[in-house]
Amino acid sequence: MFGIATDILWVYFLIGLAVLLFINKRVSFDVASLIIMALLVVTGILTPAEGFSGFSNQATVTIACMFILSEGLTQTGALNKVGDFFLQLNRYPYRVAILIIMLIIAVISAFINNTAAVAIFIPVIISLAKKLGKSASRLLMPLSFAAMFGGVCTLIGTSTNLLVDSIATDNGLESFTMFEFAPMGLIFLVAGFVYLFTIGINLIPKRREDENLTDTFSMEEYLTDVVLDAHSEYVDTPLHDSSLLEDLDLQIVEVYDEQGQAKTDRSTITLRANDVLRIRGSIDEINKLLFREDVHIIPNAPWKDSDFEIGNAQLIEVVVSPESSYAGKKLKHIRFYEEFEAILLAIRQGGSLQQEDFDEVRLEGGTSLLLFAKKERVPSIKAAGEFILATEKDVTPTKKERIPVAVAILLGVVGLAAFNVLPIVVSATCGVVLMILTGCLTNEQAWRSINWKVIFLLAGMLPLGVAMEKTGAATLLADTGINYLEAYGPRAVLSAFFFLSMMLTNIISNQATAALLAPIAIEVSRSIGVQPEPMLIAVTMAASLSFMSPIGYQTNTMIFGPGQYTFGDFLRIGTPLNILFWIIGTLCIPLIWPF
Repeated sequence: MFGIATDILWVYFLIGLAVLLFINKRVSFDVASLIIMALLVVTGILTPAEGFSGFSNQATVTIACMFILSEGLTQTGALNKVGDFFLQLNRYPYRVAILIIMLIIAVISAFINNTAAVAIFIPVIISLAKKLGKSASRLLMPLSFAAMFGGVCTLIGTSTNLLVDSIATDNGLESFTMFEFAPMGLIFLVAGFVYLFTIGINLIPKRREDENLTDTFSMEEYLTDVVLDAHSEYVDTPLHDSSLLEDLDLQIVEVYDEQGQAKTDRSTITLRANDVLRIRGSIDEINKLLFREDVHIIPNAPWKDSDFEIGNAQLIEVVVSPESSYAGKKLKHIRFYEEFEAILLAIRQGGSLQQEDFDEVRLEGGTSLLLFAKKERVPSIKAAGEFILATEKDVTPTKKERIPVAVAILLGVVGLAAFNVLPIVVSATCGVVLMILTGCLTNEQAWRSINWKVIFLLAGMLPLGVAMEKTGAATLLADTGINYLEAYGPRAVLSAFFFLSMMLTNIISNQATAALLAPIAIEVSRSIGVQPEPMLIAVTMAASLSFMSPIGYQTNTMIFGPGQYTFGDFLRIGTPLNILFWIIGTLCIPLIWPF
């Protein structure tokens, strides 16, 4: 067909299908990757050994190890120490505080999983913003951007660097060294800092102010206290059997006795005369209670978060993790109270706020949820791995005495790889073993820390690169592209790869972008007779430096809800930065890695 071999057409079809699945998001990106991998094997394009080779690829193994090493620093409390330091920055001027935060987060992100670091620092930054008297939105975006700046400076700073390094070695190229990315990464870092402090920071809107969570989620008209009349037929009935609010779109948040003491265990609550019921619902639904004779509404003063801290419960804000299993699920299928003893009060998703009619809402990564939860369950909510705590500092018990050990292990991993004593996959594996043997992590914590969605994404997408090479699909794409760009020279080809990678990573994941474009970049380089390293660097850097949308990179997704941003905020602030980096990359990459 069209003079092109059938297996090449199949590969092109699967590339298109992969992009479509990533954009559609009806299935998670890890499942989408496995679908592509399975089709490659079923159609005979790849052998089973080739199809499953992604699971044994050194990039997949190394990235899994880096998740565990990062968790070692988290569990020992090493990153909490940095958070404590951040909270002291209120004594400095606003811009100085931001500069210090960005420098530190950039350094940290160069050596550990930057999503783990940002997750810990989100509540810290929100607390610091209150101390500074500034909108948290003005600090959260610099936090995310700085994490991306730092991540591209080392081989292990981002999974994309490790992925492209693996693709390069699989194609007979030399492996990148630990700090080979640093010269270009530091150029981007300096340029990014200059942009943010001269232009970008003035464009960041003041979305989230110093407010109670009840104000942040506009709960004033959606919360009401009512008193159960002594003559009500529901007196002396168990709460879970009560039809008190039947046919009303209302939910009982908490029950208090006559003395104002919270009744904590909902499963054993029996309603009594003069009990106070705190109810969530719209003003229209609440007004229907005015016609009831068995309850009467208590006029409320403006709500404060402290109003919910009677007893052992509190309000918390959590963010749906970009890799959460809840992403894509409708809220009616998530049993918050059964799993976490928490009640959902409001959600902020896609820049809009909703306090009712939750059932049909489909959660997305970056969605903020307002929960009313028991204090003792907050650590388990965090430990579940589905959410990031936005308003509570990390509540995980830490092993502070192991901090020097965890830091020493990470430095050892980096040092052994940097001085070519051991390959990074070997030193990282040894580091994981030492983290567990020295008690920095338990086996369960290590296993839980791995982002399995990313692992399966890599395992599923890497065989697609193998198929592109095996069938000649990459060569054909390379030859087609050369017809349009070769006349303008290799720098124009590099610029095109940078631009394509930069744009594609805004709609699909950065790892998927790198897995798709890196094999093509290698073939194009060979076709025009230049070194492939500059093209690979362009693909790698652009895939990890995505500022134009909240879904382009995980750290942007994580701050989207807590910062109360809109898509337009990222587009307005991130587009000039991405264009600046595109120009800088086109000019500087060939100077550091000559053609």
